Formats: sequence, structure tokens, C-alpha cells
Amino acid sequence: MPSSKNATIEEVIDKIKEKNLKANIDIIKKAYEYACKNHEEQTRLSGEPYICHPLNVAYILAELEMDEATICAALLHDVVEDTPITHEDIIREFSEEIAEMVEGVTKLGKIKYSTIKEQQVEDYRKMFLAMGKDIRVILIKLADRLHNMRTLKYLTRERQIANAKETMELYAPLANRLGIYSLKWELEDLSFRYLYPEEYRELLEGIEKKREERLEFIDNIVDEIKAKLDEEKIKCDIVGRAKHFYSIYRKMKRDNITLDQVYDLFALRIIVNSVKDCYAALGVVHELYNPMPGRFKDYIAVPKPNMYQSIHTTLIGPKGTPFEVQVRTWDMHRVAEFGIAAHWAYKEANKEKKSNVTVTEDKLVWLRETLEWQKDMQDPDEFLKTLKTELFEDEVYVFTPRGEIKVLPRNATPIDFAYNIHAEVGHKMVGCKINSKMMPIVTRLKSGDIVEVITSDTSKGPSRDWLKFVKSSSAKTKIQQWFKKNEREANVEKGKDIIEKEIKRIGMTHEDLFKTEWVKVALDRYRYNTVEDMYSSVGFGAISAGKIVAKLLEEYKKEHEEETIEEKIKELSKKATVHKAPTSGVVVKGIDNCLVKFSKCCNPVPGDNIIGYITKGRGVSIHRTNCTNVKDLIEEEGRIIDVAWYEDEPVKASYHVDIEVLSNDRTGLLSDIVKEITSQKINIMGVNTKTSKDRIATIEITLEVENVEQLNKIIKLIRKVDSVYEVNRKK
Repeated sequence: MPSSKNATIEEVIDKIKEKNLKANIDIIKKAYEYACKNHEEQTRLSGEPYICHPLNVAYILAELEMDEATICAALLHDVVEDTPITHEDIIREFSEEIAEMVEGVTKLGKIKYSTIKEQQVEDYRKMFLAMGKDIRVILIKLADRLHNMRTLKYLTRERQIANAKETMELYAPLANRLGIYSLKWELEDLSFRYLYPEEYRELLEGIEKKREERLEFIDNIVDEIKAKLDEEKIKCDIVGRAKHFYSIYRKMKRDNITLDQVYDLFALRIIVNSVKDCYAALGVVHELYNPMPGRFKDYIAVPKPNMYQSIHTTLIGPKGTPFEVQVRTWDMHRVAEFGIAAHWAYKEANKEKKSNVTVTEDKLVWLRETLEWQKDMQDPDEFLKTLKTELFEDEVYVFTPRGEIKVLPRNATPIDFAYNIHAEVGHKMVGCKINSKMMPIVTRLKSGDIVEVITSDTSKGPSRDWLKFVKSSSAKTKIQQWFKKNEREANVEKGKDIIEKEIKRIGMTHEDLFKTEWVKVALDRYRYNTVEDMYSSVGFGAISAGKIVAKLLEEYKKEHEEETIEEKIKELSKKATVHKAPTSGVVVKGIDNCLVKFSKCCNPVPGDNIIGYITKGRGVSIHRTNCTNVKDLIEEEGRIIDVAWYEDEPVKASYHVDIEVLSNDRTGLLSDIVKEITSQKINIMGVNTKTSKDRIATIEITLEVENVEQLNKIIKLIRKVDSVYEVNRKK
């Protein structure tokens, strides 16, 4: 089914029946009708009925040949979050199995976190815990994300970039890690389209130009290989496959080449009936064409951790043009397309055969390790960094002296290898041999290396310096757990000292912040049982002292109410400088000669709707009424006061205001923006620019303006600058 077309319930049912004639269609129809009824009044941003979304998610999962319980959960996956329906309702109407999957997919509730990053980390944690409980949850989540990416055009440019970036960094690698290439490629290409629109368009046009020529080249080779395989009586299917856009783009960037220099834009896939036929077919193509040295990979003998198996070889075709050939069996092809979904379905179909029941679990060792290391990782930055490292498949294959294969992250060291064997082997490691030669234990391993670990019972344990070199999350976790257990007292003392220094740095004391109830909030937030656990965690580096102190400071600010408004007005009156007219351009109603200060969080200018807030010792702070901080200020009883711009004799003054410009990066961009600003005789007080790896430029500019009309005029002019897609006044 084309990605642009919406699925119907009939198409979903037909797709299920293709592979499973015994499927319980009645319960799928019931789930569809239930979802229709509860989403009846809702629409998507595209204007379509909301039910289109769960239907398309269900169709994607039907293509992956998932069972009816998963299809039902897909149809119902938003009803608990977006309608009055509860978890208990789903159990009563359907089953606990379906309800658990729906709950696993449902996003976190309205939990308040201090940063967006912390919220994101909690979402990811919940997702991985749900995966550990039932892998089908993440399959629904991936299908949900794929359909949202297919309909991304209805969102704002800012949200398109944010969603595409998250998809490229988390969901596509996750699909890859689970071996579901049919989802991985489309998620990557859709993300590429929105993150790099210009490059995507150029690549599309470049490929279309020589499409006929390339197809003719591939067709001729297919005919030659098919004829030779028929001679050898090897039954097969041969298909030509165009490389995916993001794969081509990544190769061009990595090798610094143009599209004309990418030789394997098309690849051939030979699908046969047995492993024996795979190697026989390989012999045939190597006899027909010369293989390119160093371009042969046998993933049948050494499968990838995500279960992928295939033989890859690059050959020199007619006129010296290289092309790629992949050889695999039908079972391997199904696993390559569906990954963990294929193995899950296989397990379900063979429940009565005990030997097959563990097939999925054996392939998910990395997931169990992920669940293990995330328990001890409270720092959101460190969690996200480790998660992305864990998901991106970039690995080396090394051997034990007995010939057992170990798969490690790229640039892994013998330390990673030792901990991969067993924690105790890592703890007692004192040296290593690589290919029978003594080498430093921080040497980067290469595929094919034979590694031997040298241990000693007299070893005092791992070194903290090892944490700088190890690449696998499991090795890092095991080292940290050793220090956590064996140096607890030292870590507690070190953590105390670090926290005390942080408290002094912000000009406060231990007594100011360490109130029992505030400490409990911090312990609960970061999952510590005792204060000693918290100190120990800071001591061995699992979380920064700054995050602990920031949480305590939040609680401190909530409870410290200041003087009454009457006392405050008296204080303001004493400190206020006497002027015949307010030089600030603002009148505080009911108070003459009041000290006024413009808040830096929203930088109000004449023409803005404003509100006054009585501060401690600094007069009245002026905010815009739409300032992000105003909501919190209004909740503080008796602190808000009416203010207005002085109108009788307008005060000639200038005001600083911050704007943010979002643009696709290009040469001369900043120069063009500055030219527009100076043309209006507006002073630029400061500029800060940064460009992401996605080539999105964010430019923050501080301007000196007289009023809001002047500001709005310059914002309109900047929006017209080529490549700029958004200009906002910072709140």
C-alpha cells in the first residue's frame, strides 16, 4: 500500500488473512468499532478523522505479520490517552494482554520535570521498560512513529525538524537494532527529507536523470546471472533494489564523493531455498564477474546481533562498473525485513516446541543490558549519550582464543572484551594479548582480532581511568557498580564535599537547603533510598552535584514567602529615586516615584501589554503579560501590581530585546540579516550563532529598539531573507 494512501479496516483484515487464515477477525472488527466510537469527534491536523491514524498503524503491523492482539492494541493505542476510556475499560472489553500493550504505548502522564531533556529521558526509560515486558509494545511505537512521519507535512517547520531529528537519532536506530529494515529505511528517508530538504531534492533529481540507464544496466546483469543459475539448477528469485536516499547521502558525506561516484546505487538480491544454495549462487556470480577486493562480507557465518543474515559481495560489471550483490535464503529475507517481529511470530507459532520458545530472548541480550545500565544512570545527558551509542549499530567482531565470536561497539578495547566475558574477568584483568602479541589494554580492537585476557587473583580491581576508554555500556556499568560497592564510604565523603562546594558556590549554606522534606523530594526525583546513596552517587560520578542542588533550590524558593505587600511598598518608597516624570516610561499605579526595573526574561518595550511584580529590595519588576514566568508570579498572592506605559509626555528611551532566527544554513546568511537590521537604523547589541550538524542555523540577536512597532517591522523584514523560515521574539 502506498504510504500516501490511508488504509481501511477491510485492507487491514485482508493483509492479516494473507498470512494467518485462523486469525480472530471478530475481535479486530470490535477494536476498530470501539476506536471509531471513542475518537468520533476528533480530527488530525490534516483535517482527516482521527481514526485514520490508528488504522494506518494497524496496517503497518499487519504488513509485519503481527498477531491479532497486537493489531487490536494498535487500533486502541490512543484511546486511553485521548479519550475518557480507562485501562480497566480495555481489560473489561478486550483482555489484560491488549490493555497492557496499550498502556505500554501510552505516553507519560502530566508529570512535571524541570527540563524538557528530563521529560524526554523519562519517556525513553518507560519505553525500554515496556519493551522488556513485551517487545510488541515497541513494534506498535515504531509503527506509530512511521505513520506520524508520513504525515509530517501538516506540522510547523520547527516541529518537523524536532520530530525528524528524534526519529533519526532514536527510532530509526531502534528499528535497525531490532532488525526491522523495512521500517528503518523509510524512517531514515523521511527524516532525511525534512532535515535536509535541499540535499534531498538534489539527490532525487540526480537519481532520476540516469534512472533508465541504470535500470538497463541492472536488467542485463539479472538476465546473465539468472541464466547461469538455471544452468546450475539453483532455484532463485533475483530482484534489483535501488539504494535508499539517506544511505546514498551518508555514503557521499562519509567518502566526500559526488552522486556520479556512488557506484552501487542499485544492488541485486538473490533469494534461494537453502544455505547450501547461497554459497553455490555466490560461486556462480564470482565466476561471471570479478569480485572487488575487501568488499566481501559473510553475515551468514557471522550473523549481526540484530539477527540479520546475508552474503554481501561487490563485483566489477561490464565497462568496469561496480555493483553489489546480496545472497540469502527466504527465511533470512523475512528476518531481514521484519527482524524481531519475524522471530516473535515464529515463537508464537511454535509455543508447543520448547526449543524455540527462547529464540527471541536470546536475540535481545542488548535490551536486557540496556535495562540494567539505565537503572543506575540518573544524569539525563549521560543517559541520552549512552542510549544513542547503544542503539547505533557500528560494531567489531573479535574472537576468543577458542574461536568464539564476541560482538563489541566500534573502537572497543580489550577491557570491553573482558567484561563481555564476565564481570569478574574484567575486575581481575591485568593485561592482554591481541593476535598472540602483548598489547596495552586500551588498544582499539579491529574485526578479526583474537583477544586473550590476562588476569590475576591479586588484582585490586578496575581503575577509574578505564571509564575513559571503554565503549560498551555493559562494561561501564560493571566498572561503576564495582566502585559503588567497594568504595562506598569514600564515595559518600567525596559526594558530601562536592555538594558542599556547590552550595557555597551559589552563596548559600547547608542549613539553608538541607531541610528534611526538601531532601526527600530530591531523593524521590532521582530514585535514591537514602541521603548516603545520593552522596555516593555524586561521589562516583553517576550524577552531578549541580542537579541535586538545583532540585533543593527549587523547593527552597517555593517555601520562602517574603514580606507583606504593605512592607514592600514602604521599602520601595524609601529606595525609589524621586523624578518629576518616570524616566523608565512606566507608571506604577498608586505609588509615586517607585523604583522600576525591566525584567530580562521577556524584555518589554513600549506597546507591549505589561504587568508589575513587587520584588525583594529591587522595586517593581516589569514583565510582558505573555512572559513564561508570569503564570508562576500570579500564583504568589499580593505581589502583582498594576502598571502602564507613561503616555502624557512619552519618555525618549531605547530598550533591549532578544529575537531568535531559525534558518537553513548558507554562505552569507548572517551578512544578509545584519544588512536588513542596519537599514532600519537599529543598533545590534549582541549576536550569538550556532549551526547544528543538521545544518539548521539558530541566530540569537539582541536589538536596541524604541517600541514594539519598530520591533515588529524588523521581524517582518528578517522573515523575508532567503533561507530564513522562522523569526521569534524570545519570551
